[in-house]
Amino acid sequence: MPITTCIFDAYGTLFDVAAAARSAAAEPGREVFARHWPAIAEKWRLKQLQYTWLRTVMGEHVGFWQITQDGLDWALEAEGLGDDAELRERLLQLYWELATYPEVPAMLKALKEAGKDTAILSNGAPDMLDGAVKSAGIGPLLDDVLSVESVGIFKPARVVYDLVGQRFGCAPEEVLFVSSNGWDACAAAGYGFNTVWVNRAGDPVDRLPAAPDRQLSDLSGIPDLVRG
Repeated sequence: MPITTCIFDAYGTLFDVAAAARSAAAEPGREVFARHWPAIAEKWRLKQLQYTWLRTVMGEHVGFWQITQDGLDWALEAEGLGDDAELRERLLQLYWELATYPEVPAMLKALKEAGKDTAILSNGAPDMLDGAVKSAGIGPLLDDVLSVESVGIFKPARVVYDLVGQRFGCAPEEVLFVSSNGWDACAAAGYGFNTVWVNRAGDPVDRLPAAPDRQLSDLSGIPDLVRG
């Protein structure tokens, strides 16, 4: 069955989640932070993900913006910068303005030219996603932006992946699902989507019940997959 619908995770897949910390580190007067930013970016992202899973298991759902703040607070404290309120606010501001990876606009444009539906499916809150899409200027290249907030539970809950078929009226076999998170790509594969794991770091495949169909080092090869 041909691919009709291309669905992308947002943070870490289309949007560079390290961009906020990297940009802040380059600003004048942030020499101390500049020594810590790679570790803070890594710990921030790790805690952000862990808190989605833990809150799901505990049945204590909050919006992704709260999760993002909690993860940052943990990361800053872990690096000895937890008392810098101005830095915290600057990093959170920059998170609303994340850059896409360089290949993203051309990749999405090629998919639209090929007649494919394109959308985001993300743990992000609708206002966060709207801000990121507008800041990056990719809104015209997307048919929709789907958030887990409509179902009140984070990925990889199956009800989240249900949102794609509900919105586009497509069978799972018609969907190409793309994520930089190995666990997300594995869960989507188990759901029945065709899956691509964008494995920029060259990590091993997660030991889960299903595995991604393909791995790519970036997103530039996605249009060729749906044409093939």
